[in-house]
Amino acid sequence: MAVKMRLTRLGDKDNALYRIVVVDARVARDGAYIEKIGHYNPNTNPAEVVVDVEKAKKWLANGVQPTETVKNILVKAGVIEKSDKLSPSKTNPKKKKK
Repeated sequence: MAVKMRLTRLGDKDNALYRIVVVDARVARDGAYIEKIGHYNPNTNPAEVVVDVEKAKKWLANGVQPTETVKNILVKAGVIEKSDKLSPSKTNPKKKKK
């Protein structure tokens, strides 16, 4: 079973809130999750991030792979250290016109 740490969406159409959850990778975005790790509110200035550090470290030690967004949130929360190696971009750079 592939387990991931990712965001699940809550809130209204223009007022999104997110939970940081540990979930089976095959489950839908807002489907059932194994455990809630924290929450993220991008609507406040600055964005509100609440993470249970002990739970997050426990799951990361068990081999759970966080998504790119959750990884960035965990780095800002101080749960994990930013790696020197940059992850590859998911999109191809635009070609210059001549």
